[in-house]
Amino acid sequence: MRELEDRTVEFALDEELRRRILAGQRTSRLQNVSIKLDPAQIQALRKIATMKSIPYQTLIRQWLAEGIRKELQL
Repeated sequence: MRELEDRTVEFALDEELRRRILAGQRTSRLQNVSIKLDPAQIQALRKIATMKSIPYQTLIRQWLAEGIRKELQL
């Protein structure tokens, strides 16, 4: 079994796509994805989303978008 390596991975992103992501512009509809989360994480997400008066899926999308923008601005 191979061990995980902790190293920087370089990737290129089309400059127009990068600009749209950083500007928060969407050009297409949402696409479904499936991820497995710990039940405690889901419960916490739902509680936080309720406190913010938004659906928990919206909260997840907001956090993902924020993380993506942060990474692209490095």
